[in-house]
Amino acid sequence: MRSYKYSFTIALTGISRVLLARDWLLGRLRPVDGRSGVSTVERCRIESGRNVLDAVWVRPAAAPVRAVVLICHGIGETVEHWGRVQELLAANGAASLVFDYSGYGRSSGRIEAAQCERDAVAAFEFLERLAPGAEIAVLGFSLGSGIAAAVMARVRASRLVLCAGFTSFRAAAHSLGMPGWLRHLIPPLWHIEESLRDCRLPVLVVHGEKDRLFPVKMAAEMAERCGAETMFVPNLQHAEPYYRPQVAYWGPIVAWIEGGAAAEARAV
Repeated sequence: MRSYKYSFTIALTGISRVLLARDWLLGRLRPVDGRSGVSTVERCRIESGRNVLDAVWVRPAAAPVRAVVLICHGIGETVEHWGRVQELLAANGAASLVFDYSGYGRSSGRIEAAQCERDAVAAFEFLERLAPGAEIAVLGFSLGSGIAAAVMARVRASRLVLCAGFTSFRAAAHSLGMPGWLRHLIPPLWHIEESLRDCRLPVLVVHGEKDRLFPVKMAAEMAERCGAETMFVPNLQHAEPYYRPQVAYWGPIVAWIEGGAAAEARAV
C-alpha cells in the first residue's frame, strides 16, 4: 500500500495543481468575501491531526436554517470554487460548510487518500459544533463522492448526496482514460458498494446526462449498488453545478436533504 500512497499523492497533486492553475487563468476562482446580503460568511480553520484545514461556513442571513450540509469537493477545486453554490444554498434555507483537504488551497499538509477521509471526519465534527443539535447531511462531488461515502460509518450524518460520482476510484481512472494494463498502479480505493455496505441512511445520486468524465450509466450503477434514489439532469456537464450553479439543480437537493420525496430530473 505504500507504493499506492505515493502514486496517489503524486497523481492527485499534479492533476489538482493543473486544474486550479487553469481556473485561475480563466478567472473562475471567486474571493470568499464580498457576497450578497442573503448569507453570512465565516472563514474557519479546522484541526485535522497535525494539519489545519481551510474552510468556509455560509448560512442564511435572515431566513431560518432548514438544512445543514457538509460538502466534500472534487479533485480540481478549492473553497473559492464553491462560493456561489453556498450563497445559492443559503438563499434556499441551507447552511453549508466547504473545506479544503490537506494539501489544497490554504490547508496545510499533503494530499493523501487516508488523510482526505480524516479531513472529512474532522470537518463533520467541526460542523457539529457550529450547528449543535442539527441534522447534518453530507454531499460529495466528483472525487468527494468517494470520500463522503467512505466516511459514513465514522460520522453521524442524516443523509448522503453523491453528485457527479463514480463506482470506484479505479473505475473513475479508467473512465478518465487510464489504460487497463496500468490498473495495478491505481489504488483500490472508494468502492461505493463496499463503502456503503452497512449504510442505512437515505442516499441520493445526482448526475448530469452530459457528464463527459463519468458516464450516466456509472451513476445508475452506483444507485443500484447502494439502493439510492436518483436525479438525472438533462443537458448538464460535469463541472457545471459549481461553475454555473442553478436553483433548478440545487433546489431539489436541498428539498431532499430536508426530507422531501425523491427529486425529479429537471433541466438546468
